[in-house]
Formats: sequence, C-alpha cells, structure tokens
Amino acid sequence: MGRPLFLVRLAGMYFRVKHTGIIMPLLTGTFDTPHASKYLQQLCKHFGHKRPVQFDEQSGEIRFDFATARVTADEARLTVVMDLSDAEATERARTVIDKHLERFAFREGFTVMDWQ
Repeated sequence: MGRPLFLVRLAGMYFRVKHTGIIMPLLTGTFDTPHASKYLQQLCKHFGHKRPVQFDEQSGEIRFDFATARVTADEARLTVVMDLSDAEATERARTVIDKHLERFAFREGFTVMDWQ
C-alpha cells in the first residue's frame, strides 16, 4: 500500500509519487569500490547504535529522522538511495553519508559519493 506509483524526474532530482498523491524526493549516491559490502556493513553497524537498522552483506536500511537510506553493495559499487522526508533534507542526507564514508574509506581517497 505504501509503494510508490511511479518515479518522476524534475530539475535533476527524482521524486516518488505515493498512492496518496504525495511527492517525496529521492537522492541516489554511488561509490565505485571493490569494498562495497564492507562499507555497507560499517555504515549499518555504526548507525545501528542510535537508529533502527536492518542489513546483511548486500543490502541494508537505515532509518534517520529526515530520511530512510537503502544501501546496496555489489562487487564493484556501493549505492545509497535516500528517501527524503522533504527537499530541505537533501544536503543533510549527503553530508551524513559522505562524512562517515570519508572516515571508513580513507585508504581509497574517498571524498564524496556521486550524488544524483
């Protein structure tokens, strides 16, 4: 019942349209790395101390106050899809993930995800 009816792209951002007609912004970040599963697990374990989290080696979900992050990992890429509570949460969502990955992936010279 809470599944989106469809996705739309406006001004370079994706939005999901819920069955209620409410439009919610989506933000997707990617990081090409052979250590995607390791970082997924580090993010989920770290945030799991204070936030509701579910994860395994290939996917996870972190519930923040301002967004729900759905994290996936394959052999070459870490992907984070942020289901934002509103458009104003965009910068906060980017920052919280980027700053933590900057610490976890410092050996790879990580700075920021490729956000779309």
